[in-house]
Amino acid sequence: MNAVDLKGITKRYTQVTANTAVDFNLREGEIHALLGENGAGKTTLMRILYGLSKPDEGTIHIRGSQAVIRSPQDAIRAGIGMVSQHFTLIPTMSVAENVTLGLEKGLVYDPKRTRESVAEAARRFNISIDPAALVRDLSVGERQRVEILKCLYRNARILILDEPTAVLVPQEVEQLFASLLRLKQ
Repeated sequence: MNAVDLKGITKRYTQVTANTAVDFNLREGEIHALLGENGAGKTTLMRILYGLSKPDEGTIHIRGSQAVIRSPQDAIRAGIGMVSQHFTLIPTMSVAENVTLGLEKGLVYDPKRTRESVAEAARRFNISIDPAALVRDLSVGERQRVEILKCLYRNARILILDEPTAVLVPQEVEQLFASLLRLKQ
């Protein structure tokens, strides 16, 4: 059974067709790269899988069951996480606060417990990052690791990275690829 099956995905924007009858599947443990020219529809396809855009035609199946993904919340519940090329982190907040933003329930926020929980997740996924660090003090590569950790912390089993190397220096690209191979295992 595939982790993801996209079948016949078509997306039109008035005068432009971004995707025409796209079929794509992904098995657990696979890493895929979608290659194509600017405007080829790669980001549109990823946005559809993550619930940021709705397909005009086609279906999405997650682990064999048809899924209706109308929003990122639906995608997250289906085990899908996305790291966009434009990060969604709040610079004045810590790594731990960014990773858990929107997840904490109740009236009392416990920063120590949150940092410990994020540190444990970072160790489990072998992501080197200081949960207490302020995002504004991090390199671009470190910010990307925070975004990846944020997805994994929310139990993502399918991770979408939109142009992940576009903003990285060569050393950070190598670190990213090493991290992805570890996550694959």
